[in-house]
Parts: sequence; C-alpha cells; structure tokens
Amino acid sequence: MAVTPSDVRHIAKLARLSLSETEEISMTDELNSILKYVEKLDELDTTNVEPLITIGDRVNVLRDDIPQPSLPTSEALKNAPDSQDRFFKVPKVISGQGS
Repeated sequence: MAVTPSDVRHIAKLARLSLSETEEISMTDELNSILKYVEKLDELDTTNVEPLITIGDRVNVLRDDIPQPSLPTSEALKNAPDSQDRFFKVPKVISGQGS
C-alpha cells in the first residue's frame, strides 16, 4: 500500500497543517519509506509466537465485582453547587468553533 500526495494532503488537512508542495512530496516519500520498512515484518514466521498481552509478568489484582446498592440521587446531589432535576448542572467548558 503506497501513500500518494493526495493522501498526504488529506492527512495534513485533518491535522490542520499547511504543507508546501515540496513538503508534500518529501512527506510522501518519508511515509512510503516507513511503510516499506514495516512491511519487512510480513517476512517473519510468527506461527508459534504467542500474542503479547503485557511486557511484565505482573498481574493486576482486582476486587470481586459484587453488586452494591446505588447511592440515591438526592444524596448524590446534596452537596452539588447546582443541579437540575436529577442531574448535576455544570458550566459550559467547551464552546463551538466561532462562539
């Protein structure tokens, strides 16, 4: 699978980058070089290789998942600075573009 200059322009647009024509060509060559290098992995015989789950031999210790009664909504909202119906009311922290 080869990367085309059109692919690079699309990726640059998604990343909100402005690339010159020279940079597009350079980036196309670099990405194709990386893909060619990664394709070398296809040459390896991994038939008897176990999938790697974690690098270390540590085991995550989790408590048993025992259902517990839920906190009543009125209790959860008791110390909330502001609420609406049965929900926490918080200030808007993300605005849309152009707002």
